Amino acid sequence: MTYTLLGRCARTGAIGVGIATYSLAVGASAPQVVRGKGAVASQAWANPQLRTLGASLLDLGHTAPHALALLVASDLKIGFRQVAVLDRRGDGACHTGPSCRAWAGHRIGTDYVACGNVLAGPGVVDAIAEAFEKSEGMDLAERLLRGMEAGRDAGGQVGGNGHLPERSAALIVYGQEEHAQNDLRIDMHDDAVTALRALFTTYAPYIAYRRQRWRNPEVALPQEQFVASLKG
Repeated sequence: MTYTLLGRCARTGAIGVGIATYSLAVGASAPQVVRGKGAVASQAWANPQLRTLGASLLDLGHTAPHALALLVASDLKIGFRQVAVLDRRGDGACHTGPSCRAWAGHRIGTDYVACGNVLAGPGVVDAIAEAFEKSEGMDLAERLLRGMEAGRDAGGQVGGNGHLPERSAALIVYGQEEHAQNDLRIDMHDDAVTALRALFTTYAPYIAYRRQRWRNPEVALPQEQFVASLKG
């Protein structure tokens, strides 16, 4: 009961993941980004070992199709899993097992993989993919967020008793630096995608400020002064 967008920015080389689900604390369990190498997500009846192994394979330089083939071969219960991989070249691969709860599926395009399970229908994944495609030229974090919002607005998750709200969501983006440019998580909320957008909007001005704090601390404002400047 999750929908996910793995994306790459061809202009900057940034790689990231946007993800939303009915489950709690999804950012800590499903996605992983390897700076400069790719991204992976393990969901549906998720096997957390696939996320870790997938990240290791990407770090070693495996392509997305080869990494996915190794992941599929490693898990005897792979029919219950949905696993997406995007490599540093922007090539994607995805496995949606036949035992994933309907509707489940994926769509792969240039620099992205969109996938999900327990969804309202294929239109959810299509909306995520199209939002990413139409936002070309924008920063990757914005493109990933727009994909999540499009998936929500297209019906999102639907279980046996009807619509399932997004109770957790995450946005993880790595650029050229060792640390994440964005690692934002909503672990428990009645409308996690909306809350993630609000968090990102508030956090965005801090990205450049935090870069200055560690690179040029001698000229960086104390944080309370920076916060006051935002209100001015």
